[in-house]
Amino acid sequence: MRNKSIVLFVLTVFSLLYIEGCAPSKPIMQERTFSPDRLIKRLEANRRKIKNFSGTGTISIKTSELDTKSNFKVEIKKPDSVKVSFFGPFGIDLASALLTQKDFMFYDAINNTVYKGKQRPGVMKEILKVNILYDDLIDLATGSINLTDKLQSEPNSSEFVDDLLKLTYADSLNGKTNSYLIQNDELEIKQYLQNNLKGKNLLDAKFSSFRKFDKIPIPGEINFNDIANNQKIKIEYRKIEINSEIGNLKLELPSDAKIIEW
Repeated sequence: MRNKSIVLFVLTVFSLLYIEGCAPSKPIMQERTFSPDRLIKRLEANRRKIKNFSGTGTISIKTSELDTKSNFKVEIKKPDSVKVSFFGPFGIDLASALLTQKDFMFYDAINNTVYKGKQRPGVMKEILKVNILYDDLIDLATGSINLTDKLQSEPNSSEFVDDLLKLTYADSLNGKTNSYLIQNDELEIKQYLQNNLKGKNLLDAKFSSFRKFDKIPIPGEINFNDIANNQKIKIEYRKIEINSEIGNLKLELPSDAKIIEW
């Protein structure tokens, strides 16, 4: 009788284990949730941790004047300088630009011509055919969004859209709203939307294929759709390095290059 009880007990245990093994398993998720103000501070802190940035990949630019795609390399030393180099097939140099907060230099390798001058409003559009400010170019290349002005303010609305937290801030002074869709537990900004107060979309930036560097999530793919200025930029990085040593950024120019002061 005792042996039968033991056998029955063993069979019951194995039956339960079998049933549990057959049941669909539920993923165990350990989520970190932050309040909006703490989340914004963490995101901005990550952005500021990026001092040096180097990335290689492809860039596509589509504006009313330009529709092109090329291999490129960007090197950034915050806040001093940005160097962007464009390459054609087989690594042929097409153009390169060296930008600082005060000056710019653009080398057109095809025509062996250098354009140089002082930074001023609209110079990016004249040189790179993209209407963007110097600081915004740095944030775009690094897949970052400057949240400095949000550190001391609360969002006007906070809601979950699927698994993303959407924070919206009204900017009545400029007649806009800024919305950020964030993967809260990973500290990843997946999308940035800018609308006018009537709800018309002015800008839609999407970030994906994140990789972590020193615990900082960096997107490997950036889709920047500036609807207000009729321009689209897509960046796909093959290789990224952050906070590695970068020497003095400069352009290697041929001695016979024609120089034009702008």
